[in-house]
Amino acid sequence: MQNVPTLIDKSRLHDLGDGFTVRRMLPVLAARHVGPFVFYDHMGPVDFAPGKGMDVRPHPHIGLATVTWLFEGSIRHRDSVGSLADITPGAVNWMTAGRGITHSERTPPEARRTGQRMHGIQVWVALPRDHEETAPEFHHHDADSLPRIRQPGAELVLIAGTAYGSASPVKVFAPMFFIEAKLEAGAEIALPEEHAERGVHVVDGLVSWGDLDIASAQMAVQAGPSAPIVKAKNRSRLMLFGGAPLDGERHLWWNFVSSSLERIEQAKADWVGQRFSKVTGDEEEFIPLPA
Repeated sequence: MQNVPTLIDKSRLHDLGDGFTVRRMLPVLAARHVGPFVFYDHMGPVDFAPGKGMDVRPHPHIGLATVTWLFEGSIRHRDSVGSLADITPGAVNWMTAGRGITHSERTPPEARRTGQRMHGIQVWVALPRDHEETAPEFHHHDADSLPRIRQPGAELVLIAGTAYGSASPVKVFAPMFFIEAKLEAGAEIALPEEHAERGVHVVDGLVSWGDLDIASAQMAVQAGPSAPIVKAKNRSRLMLFGGAPLDGERHLWWNFVSSSLERIEQAKADWVGQRFSKVTGDEEEFIPLPA
């Protein structure tokens, strides 16, 4: 990762059906991770017709934490530690997989009946080596519990980590920041300097980051002791993220993240052997291990 902002131009668009698209922005060759962020998806926007919705059947994770941040819509989360929560705009549902968890993500029944517009971000955060085998957990935080930071022409929500002298209540395992920022045209913000690696994703709008222009659905990354100013060229919504460099490379295979290839092989065998715990209230279906 370079000291000057670098555009990530190799994102991949996946069509999941019913008009639901997901843009995979990390990992890419130019940036396998940014701080602890090893996976970054931009979901939608999609308008689900009545009777349609999202159905991600039970599947396993190890070695990471997941967070889904919604701008619109709702997703029902269930997992193998007994959690049941609807993810809604502005709230945080942070799931720590650690040594192993199974979860499902589906459109809630009422939203499926009426139809809904869904739009959001899903990220995976790699756990530090000494926490990769921690016990799985799930924590929900209401929107009003998150720090809101106001600067001239800018409104920020600190989803997780620390930035601008504030700290999110979300339990994290390494220095990081994850922020939604809304900027008026002409507004400028400095990125948190206490974190060595940084990313800017423009959800909608147009900004400049130093000499680089970043348009809607684009991302740029940068590392170093300081970062250029981000300036909105028109009204924009951004996601700002990053943190301390990872304590070593990670292997990603399907839904598994680990510093050890052997641990991933064990997780694959455990899923095939049905040794992961089942999702409470969603025990019948599951996603088979990919070939």
